[in-house]
Amino acid sequence: MNIKAKWASYPYIIWMILFTIIPLAMIVYFAFTDSDGGFSFANIQQSAAHIPTLVKSIYLAAISTVVCLVLAYPFAYYISRKSYSKQKMMVMLVMLPMWMNFLLRTHALSALIEDNGVINTLLMKIGLEPIQMINTQGAVVFGMVYNYLPYMIMPLYSIMTKIDGRTVEAAADLGANALQTHRRLILPMSMPGIISGITMVFVPSVSTFVISGLLGGSDNYLIGDIISAQMLGSAYNLNYGSATSLLLMLVVLVTMIIFNSMDSEDTEGMLA
Repeated sequence: MNIKAKWASYPYIIWMILFTIIPLAMIVYFAFTDSDGGFSFANIQQSAAHIPTLVKSIYLAAISTVVCLVLAYPFAYYISRKSYSKQKMMVMLVMLPMWMNFLLRTHALSALIEDNGVINTLLMKIGLEPIQMINTQGAVVFGMVYNYLPYMIMPLYSIMTKIDGRTVEAAADLGANALQTHRRLILPMSMPGIISGITMVFVPSVSTFVISGLLGGSDNYLIGDIISAQMLGSAYNLNYGSATSLLLMLVVLVTMIIFNSMDSEDTEGMLA
């Protein structure tokens, strides 16, 4: 490493130390100490009581990730096959909702699906019974999909737009139909984008607390809500909240390891 490259890496190293390593070290410290600063496993043992909530968080995050993938994959492929000017316009439309604050977007969604919201008001005007949408698991999943769908579309689009159209034409010349071409050519080449999209949707979904708090109600609290209540709420128990955070971080770490290993295997297969 030359001198210029070495100096150029310092800002990144300082940033990682200040905003990643030190906060993680503080979480570990609080998780394994009591309120007096003494070493203790009590917080870790107590946080195990939230495993059912963690499982529920993983379940809802997995559903939202699958829904995002099903919706985003054909749309991303459709965008990638358009002309460059149309691609820019459609990508801008995908990113447009992200210009609005995350909390405001979720509040707006709440106004649509609440008991006296826009959707139920329209249903009653046409003579139909209102539907219970707010404070349900479906509302939480809907909120996750609504907020995180662009995070699935963009990685898929960035990979699919690099697929050479001549490769698809060559497959057709060799006798492959559209389904065979997609299954044997486009889908394998899209796997890095699929894995990146799944990671970018699943990780924030499993740790969310804004969406579940606003759309799910008290009966659908997720692990992020519990951590938020301990860290920011009236309970204000940093030790207990840090121990529960470690539980969530373990899930995120395992998820990242699994998807990174899958991404490496797919890259090696493509190069082979």
